Amino acid sequence: MNETVLFDAAGPRTRRRMVWINVAATLVVIAIGVWALARLGANGQLEPSLWTVFLTPDPWVDYLLPGLVGTLRAAGIAIVTSAVFGLVFGLGRLSAAAWVRAVCGTVVEFFRAVPVLLMMIFFWLGLAQLRFFEPSDLPLVAVVLALTLYNGSVFAELVRSGVHSLPRGQREAALAVGLGRGQSLRLVEVPQALIAMLPAIASQLVVILKDTALGYIITYPELLDAARRLGSSQGNILQSLVVAALIFIVINYALTRLAGLLAGRVGRRTAGRARAEAPSLVVSTGR
Repeated sequence: MNETVLFDAAGPRTRRRMVWINVAATLVVIAIGVWALARLGANGQLEPSLWTVFLTPDPWVDYLLPGLVGTLRAAGIAIVTSAVFGLVFGLGRLSAAAWVRAVCGTVVEFFRAVPVLLMMIFFWLGLAQLRFFEPSDLPLVAVVLALTLYNGSVFAELVRSGVHSLPRGQREAALAVGLGRGQSLRLVEVPQALIAMLPAIASQLVVILKDTALGYIITYPELLDAARRLGSSQGNILQSLVVAALIFIVINYALTRLAGLLAGRVGRRTAGRARAEAPSLVVSTGR
């Protein structure tokens, strides 16, 4: 017998109604797509010459590939620094000292609440006044700092919630074998929490990659800015943005798949090791 937890199973009439609603929604989406293509065709946006330019090397060498390198550079640096920030402040939020938890919690909640674009502009303008960096390096520094503080705060919250979601027996077992509270967190609880939170971490990596596109506001030469400049020079801004969107989709899909494969592999290895090391209990029934 099928059992449901959150709601009752749909009956035949409800299932038929849902099928008709899905069919109607699909027809509406198709109609909107046909209408959009018709409008684009009427405006000359479907001319082959506007698309075939991407089959030549010049747009890629001069615009798209340098922009992609800028996007990957900012995202790569921000991923590493966000992971370090998240681990440090995530452990701080789990500290036994109340003042450490309070300070780390205030920092994390503050930077989670501030929009990324606002932080980018703030660092771009503020660091220019301090003259710590070369003007050419300011956009990259501002983008990385903003992404680090926001996404690092999200990572810290993932660490905290992941540890709290573990069974209490994990910490009790660690304490029983002689580990301290801090050692239990670092060696037992946080590694398990990170494995459990890998899907959420992968989603946040996608957010980091996408948010690099906000850097064009402060003149950072990333992929979206490169596509915009290419479209302005070639007169095919729509086509350039579509190609840039496809590049983002491919990279984000690859990141998600990689995280899923990693989570599955780590889960299988840890499960196999646990089964191999599980003690067998033999009960003697001799009289």
